[in-house]
Amino acid sequence: MSAPQTVRSATRRLVGLTALRWLPVGLTTPITVLLAQARGLSLAEIGLLFTVHGVLVVTLELPTGGLADVLGRRPVVLAGAVLHIVSCVLFATATSFAGFLAGIVALGLGRVLDSGPVEAWYVDTVHRLDPSADVAPGLARHSAADGGSLAVGAVVGGFLPGLLGGAGAAGLALPFVGAAVLDLVFILAVARLLTEQRPPREGSVGAALAAGVRAVPATVAGAVRLSVTDRPMRLVLVLTAVGGAALVVCELLGPVRFAALTGDRADGAAVYGAVLAVSFAAAAVGSMATTALRRLLRGSTRATCAALFLLGAGALVVVAGPDVLVVAGAGFAVFYLAHGATWPLLSAVLHTRVSATHRATAVSAMSLAMALGGILGNLVIPGLADAVSIEAAFLAVGGVVLLGGVACLRLPRTTRPEAPVELVPA
Repeated sequence: MSAPQTVRSATRRLVGLTALRWLPVGLTTPITVLLAQARGLSLAEIGLLFTVHGVLVVTLELPTGGLADVLGRRPVVLAGAVLHIVSCVLFATATSFAGFLAGIVALGLGRVLDSGPVEAWYVDTVHRLDPSADVAPGLARHSAADGGSLAVGAVVGGFLPGLLGGAGAAGLALPFVGAAVLDLVFILAVARLLTEQRPPREGSVGAALAAGVRAVPATVAGAVRLSVTDRPMRLVLVLTAVGGAALVVCELLGPVRFAALTGDRADGAAVYGAVLAVSFAAAAVGSMATTALRRLLRGSTRATCAALFLLGAGALVVVAGPDVLVVAGAGFAVFYLAHGATWPLLSAVLHTRVSATHRATAVSAMSLAMALGGILGNLVIPGLADAVSIEAAFLAVGGVVLLGGVACLRLPRTTRPEAPVELVPA
């Protein structure tokens, strides 16, 4: 298939590829911990698995982003999809900690490979078609497709074992089988839709790969240098880390909070699954509303981000507030709505600071910032909840998000690039 000829057609491809990418992830999210427990793993062992995943993301996020910048977006995305299939197969068949560890390693490697290339391809394509185009509306649809497909996948994945296989290990493995099949569809879509206009490589594929890998350190170093020296980009990464910490308090303490509100752990888990699906959908709605909200605030990116951060902080306070299940669930969903609406704007600011040469690396830097914020949250939040209370942990993170809202006022007002930004070699 030929390259997109209009911004609208490029956006349609981005939305389709995003939905296909995250639907398999949503399918397995509700049952991953349950499957591991059914196969004999303790909660401590499961926590260790996710720690390994976090370390892989932090260690490899930037280098793999650089790999996409020097080798091309499509081959890196395809490699990530293949690794996700491998992880699904390993999870579905694992019967020991070693088997699940192999699955989490494959999952982490696939995650860092495909965290930025599709978005980078979209921005490059739009700028080729219209160098002055604002990518924020397209990125908002991208984020909406992300949240919407996660929500659909979470609902289907939660009900699939009971409908077809029961609550035993065999039934809980079914969503991983379904995810692997969906990954094959995603691979076919990437091969057809993610077209690149890159100069032809000379020599063998192996030689091109080796040359690309040798170029990764310089590409990564340039992106890191820009992250440190460029104030708007540095601020975007800090705000992204704040969002990562806030997501941790929701995902880590949310199940405990709703179990306490329902008075029963099993009922709390069921309620949390439903709240999470609604929250994913709310994030998608927030993403779609980003452009309209910014228009209401006279086109100001900084004012829109500040308002959304303040809304998110208030939502976390509500979750910690009255012990009313519906109120807490509404606060939870509103936080995801605010977070989903903020991400496209921060991402659009990021893209105004880099050229195509370093774009995938910069997107990976944003993912890395979120991962680091999440790791910091994992280190601090459980201790605070144990020492004081779960409600205090939600309130503390709400305060951090509130400070992030104040910091948003230092963002650029617009996300429309004035001129291409290039890094100066060291």
